[in-house]
Amino acid sequence: MTFLYVALGGAIGASARLATGMALMRAFGAGFPVATLSINVIGSFLMGAVVSYGTARDIGVLQPLVMVGILGGFTTFSAFSLDAVRLLERGQYWEMGAYMVLSVVLSVAALIAGMALIKVIYS
Repeated sequence: MTFLYVALGGAIGASARLATGMALMRAFGAGFPVATLSINVIGSFLMGAVVSYGTARDIGVLQPLVMVGILGGFTTFSAFSLDAVRLLERGQYWEMGAYMVLSVVLSVAALIAGMALIKVIYS
């Protein structure tokens, strides 16, 4: 049943991401990636709110629906932010910094590598 909750939430979150992104692109244009930035910030804010609410009250089966499904479909950056803050809360400052830098640098490098691979294959 958990997989069904996550799948349903993912569909809701991905649809919300598309709608939010389209609205922000119409409002601000395509120069600076304000849509992606805004979605990442909104998703991180919502993840923080849900984690705090879930700590104060047991949300049970709603946790996978909301946190993994809806927010995961909306932006995985919220999960990245939560992981970084959990390291910070445990006093693992070096690990937090390494996680943040490695996540960004390696993800951008992997994207470039994927693009280069496809260019080689299809050129």
